[in-house]
Amino acid sequence: MSDPANAVVRLTDVTRSFAQGGVTIDVLRGVNLAVSPGEIVALLGPSGSGKSTMLQAIGLLEGGFGGKIEIAGIDASKLGKDQRAAVRRDHIGFVYQFHHLLPDFNAIENVVLPQLITGKPRTECEERAKELLTALGLGQRLEHRPSKLSGGEQQRVAVARALANRPRLVLADEPTGNLDEATADVVLRQFLSLVREEGSAALIATHNERLAAQMDRVVRLHDGVLT
Repeated sequence: MSDPANAVVRLTDVTRSFAQGGVTIDVLRGVNLAVSPGEIVALLGPSGSGKSTMLQAIGLLEGGFGGKIEIAGIDASKLGKDQRAAVRRDHIGFVYQFHHLLPDFNAIENVVLPQLITGKPRTECEERAKELLTALGLGQRLEHRPSKLSGGEQQRVAVARALANRPRLVLADEPTGNLDEATADVVLRQFLSLVREEGSAALIATHNERLAAQMDRVVRLHDGVLT
């Protein structure tokens, strides 16, 4: 399935170092990766291996990275702050370990809001939100606020929110890490099914070998290099 020539995201010799107590720590030491449309890649590595740092690089959430990051053919190293924000808005969806839903808004409103930011009509945004939430088994929970949803339900809303704007790339950082094993299996299965249906590329960070095995390809981050 991998087609490097048609990659949605391409990393070339990406590096990231931090100074700590007078010592330089090299977290990423020349990372190379290409993820194709429709391909779901597991980013495997133990806690502290740099998985989150790598996702932040790809998501254009931080500066200070060396090398080249291309998103949908756009060289992010040549972009200013506002242009990077536009690339995130137009091309990238994020799912985190903790759902980060807005507590004062119900499930459908949490999925509608990121769409409204792009200027879409509210009715269109609501239809898209209902479609995604129903596909994730939340058709009867649309009006519930996060506090009235279980942990698994909250994370499904977060998945719907990440996919709401039809991103070309989905980045997920331990998306089921805060759930019990049975719930994690259900949420991940629904997540992967929906990503495949949408045709997005996805990079999913996890330390769980069993979950990683359900994805199309596994890459491992070890000593700052992908294998």
